[in-house]
Amino acid sequence: MNGAQRIPILKVGRVLVVPVQVDMDDQTVIGLQERILAELERTGARGVLIDISLLEMVDSFIGRMLSDIAAMARVMDARTVVVGIQPAVAITLVELGLELRGVDTVLNVDEGIKLLREEFGADDDDDERDEEEAELQGEWHSFGEPRHQA
Repeated sequence: MNGAQRIPILKVGRVLVVPVQVDMDDQTVIGLQERILAELERTGARGVLIDISLLEMVDSFIGRMLSDIAAMARVMDARTVVVGIQPAVAITLVELGLELRGVDTVLNVDEGIKLLREEFGADDDDDERDEEEAELQGEWHSFGEPRHQA
């Protein structure tokens, strides 16, 4: 299993949550980009929250790819938020002269979800509650799509 496959992409309401828990090399970030875009298309999510709080190092290529993911997500009508940037990573990005264009950043996942929910408006929260209720009744699986029942 390659590095990108080890990074989960979870759908929470209208947001794809991507907790990066492995070191990323160039191939991993390219594979992750492809998977995020495929999931945006498949699920119709309106937001992407990428949690990099466990990353101790981000090089210029990974920084550019985060910006590219945000730009591509924007074309697909989704907003991208990166959370958990460690001080050393922030210093490195600034020293490399990288601007994460089109990427909102916040300190933690809670703030990221809050920011994205504000973007979507209150009516999307109602949709999320409906999905959660249906999931509790066993009618939905983890990505919010109906299960095929025999």
